[in-house]
Amino acid sequence: MYIVKRLFTMVVTLWIIATLTFVMMHLIPGDPFATDAKMLPEDILENMRAKYNLDKPLAEQYFLYLKDLVHLDLGPSIQSKTRDVNTLIAEGFGPSALLGIQSLVMAIVLGIGLGVIAALNHNRILDYLSMFIAIIGISVPSFILAPLLIKYFGVEWGIFPVASWGTWQHTVLPSFALALGPLAIIARFVRASMLEVFNQNYIKTAESKGLSSFAIVVRHGIRNALIPVISFIGPLFAAIITGTFVIEKIFAIPGIGKYFVDSIFNRDYPVIIGTTIFYSLILIITLFIIDLSYRFIDPRIKITSRGE
Repeated sequence: MYIVKRLFTMVVTLWIIATLTFVMMHLIPGDPFATDAKMLPEDILENMRAKYNLDKPLAEQYFLYLKDLVHLDLGPSIQSKTRDVNTLIAEGFGPSALLGIQSLVMAIVLGIGLGVIAALNHNRILDYLSMFIAIIGISVPSFILAPLLIKYFGVEWGIFPVASWGTWQHTVLPSFALALGPLAIIARFVRASMLEVFNQNYIKTAESKGLSSFAIVVRHGIRNALIPVISFIGPLFAAIITGTFVIEKIFAIPGIGKYFVDSIFNRDYPVIIGTTIFYSLILIITLFIIDLSYRFIDPRIKITSRGE
């Protein structure tokens, strides 16, 4: 019953996002054909507006928009004459997914490792060093870190290629630029959780039974410390997803984020709306999966709705 309610909530949430995006696009002053208005006759502009249903009343545009959305048709791109929005998203999804997944894995693995090292060496040099790295990661935004990585690791030292795409080496710098901030937050979460777990009675009981330090850390420490990290993966994923918009543009990655940024400058309304809905759908599904994963991390947590 809980899953059915959540699925219904997901559909309603997606409809609200689609509606708000549609309304906001039409509240923006200007015309998507404004750049061509001085060069094209008025009758041609009218035909172009008719092609994209921009000549119809707003209510009718909204109805046609929802109708196409139900049929998974995100419409034609205004700027791209040969590709529609579905095609642009299909072409850009591969690089964006690779970059996002790699950044997420990097942030989780390195963040947990850094947090565990800090907790096991509490108030020692490794603890201070780990938290110093975390502070740097939180303080430096990805759009500032990215040009620095390009300048030193790409241009001056020539360790990794930049401004191109094709091999795994091209993914290292943009993935690290996206992952450093979330990595730092995860490290602080894990450190605080591990220190709290180590003070629990069941840890002392495990020690009295003669369990090795490794077994205590893995079976009891890390597993219980992961619960707040799982709670953070939703916002973490959202931060990485939105961060790809700028990072893909900086590193010239042919992903959805680059198309989204270009569509804003070009006033390509269908691409803006289509990419927004697509990213929202991914985020909603991810949050749903995270909710279900609590039960596997901690069997004491039951997935039920209120009143059940």
